[in-house]
Amino acid sequence: MKRIIVFLISITALPSIAQQSITLEECYRLVTQNYPLVKQSQLLEAQNHLEAQITSTAKLPQFSLDAQATYQSDVIEVPIPDSSIEPLNQDQYRATLSVNQLIYDGGLTDASLQVKLAQLKTKQKQVEVSLYQLKQQINQLYFSVLLAQESESLLHAKQTQLQAKLKEVKSGIKYGVILPSSDKVLEAELLKISQEFQALESNKAVLIETLSSLIKQSLNTSTLFQKPLIDTQLQSELARPELDLFQYKKEAIETSEAFIAKQNAPKVLGFATGGYGNPGLNMLDNSFQTFYTVGLKLNWNVFDWNTNKKQRQSLAINKDIIDNEIEIFELNTHIELNKQQREILKIEGFISSDLDIINLRKDILKTADSQLKNGVITSSAYITELTNLYEDENTLITHNIQLQLAKANYNVIKGQ
Repeated sequence: MKRIIVFLISITALPSIAQQSITLEECYRLVTQNYPLVKQSQLLEAQNHLEAQITSTAKLPQFSLDAQATYQSDVIEVPIPDSSIEPLNQDQYRATLSVNQLIYDGGLTDASLQVKLAQLKTKQKQVEVSLYQLKQQINQLYFSVLLAQESESLLHAKQTQLQAKLKEVKSGIKYGVILPSSDKVLEAELLKISQEFQALESNKAVLIETLSSLIKQSLNTSTLFQKPLIDTQLQSELARPELDLFQYKKEAIETSEAFIAKQNAPKVLGFATGGYGNPGLNMLDNSFQTFYTVGLKLNWNVFDWNTNKKQRQSLAINKDIIDNEIEIFELNTHIELNKQQREILKIEGFISSDLDIINLRKDILKTADSQLKNGVITSSAYITELTNLYEDENTLITHNIQLQLAKANYNVIKGQ
């Protein structure tokens, strides 16, 4: 017997267990994981890895192979009578293998790698900023679905109340207490409610499909959207990813400054060349010979017409531009926060008056209900008062959802 009871309880609990639910935080997390833009971060990292490998080859030995065959119209001759030195052949051949090894470049290669790394961090942060900006779009969709969900619940309550009232009215008509055809008015109102359900369901389906596409998560109209508990701390410091992006841009400029400063540093290279040809290094030996040369080479651009200095001045101006962009961003963001804060306070005032209006509407409907039972008013008059109460309750729901949306947007603008 106990097993049967446990089984029945399990069967009863299955629908609630099986119902899918989702939260606002999960939507935030899913969009930052699944939105197609996320792939760019990995692609940028792979690209940077390849570019770093290319840059690092400057420290490796550089090999070059050259071969040539020439025919000269004239050659060097020794102007000594009866000399045993043979003149060079007019057809000459030469093949060489050269090796160049960078010994010292003043840290230029390492500075170039730092520039590329700073550029990577900046581009990846830009991707993060773009993903963060999707949060407000997620907010709009999520709370619109939540509003539709709450409106459906309220409409169900109105439908249930009307169905119960329809039974009362039919009973009243049967006993002659209520005027005939009063039930028809209620039945027509119930049909209108069915239409409202269809409109709500259609609108909700579109919203859910759009949200599902953004977060790459399968959702449907039966999915339960959890009401978020949003804690908003007004007038706190900004923590937006854009501020980190500005900082990364400044760091990228600083690495570029270090790179430019090292461009005029002296470079020391070692080189070696080995070859085989006719003639070789001994121009007086008219035969095929092997030969080689080794040595060091210094390259130092001692004067660049102040190009290096002007490049660094240009970068300093870029830093000033970024500082100006930060100032503008913070100003505009605080303006948006103030607007959103005023919106929150305005809606809170609406909700307070909504509650008073609903209490009055309930008293009016209670009176109308008694009057309908006694045949004092028609069912049309009752429906008018019921609809007034429903519309005011729906307004309260709308304001509550709008308040949560305003708070969520405030947190997004602030960077919380």
